[in-house]
Amino acid sequence: MKNNIFPKIKDEIKLRINAEPSLEPYLNDLILSQNSLIDSVASILASKLNSDALSSNKIKEFILDVYHKCDHIEEDLINDIIFFKDHDPACKYFSTPILFYKGFQGLATYRAANCLWNDDRHTMALFFQNRASEVFGVDIHPAADIKGGVMIDHATGVVIGETSKIDKNVSIYQGVTLGGKGFEVGDRHPKIESGVSIFASSTILGNITIGKNSKVAAGSLVLKDVDPDTTVAGIPAKKL
Repeated sequence: MKNNIFPKIKDEIKLRINAEPSLEPYLNDLILSQNSLIDSVASILASKLNSDALSSNKIKEFILDVYHKCDHIEEDLINDIIFFKDHDPACKYFSTPILFYKGFQGLATYRAANCLWNDDRHTMALFFQNRASEVFGVDIHPAADIKGGVMIDHATGVVIGETSKIDKNVSIYQGVTLGGKGFEVGDRHPKIESGVSIFASSTILGNITIGKNSKVAAGSLVLKDVDPDTTVAGIPAKKL
């Protein structure tokens, strides 16, 4: 599936054009005329992130340059798309996240910013973080470590701090904060292991670990490690 996901996306776009012919120029420009998934994602992000500071063409140029320099980017993007498709009941098509989901678009912007950060281009990385926060409502520090295959559903109000680490197959819903406890320095943000689900408006603070396949119920405040295969809820969160 991974090797032919972009042809599948193009086939879906042709069906979308048949359904909504007025969108043909837009969909053709952003997807059908592109040569690869990363070209298409860069075009979509550029159409949304442009500002007085940088034009769409400049944004696309920066993102494509970064995407091509970081070998793992395309695989991470594909894993994100597949995870969205498999775990969001509202997501019927592979093309839906890249076109319409702020969570995917914010994550794709983070992936470019993260590569810039790791290349010591901190100013441009922070520029992309800031624009993604303004446009998509999701604020991910470019130094955070997020594996491919993550779903940030709805995205609005999500904050992910500098030393956070998120493994693959993790679901994060709107209003979630992975933050520090105040004026700590160094490694001060949560570590989220694979298979975790963090539901809406939950806050997880400090250098703590949320174990594999665990769940954090909506509206919880988590201040301590959570064991694998555990559900926690409440303020402060306790094991159910």
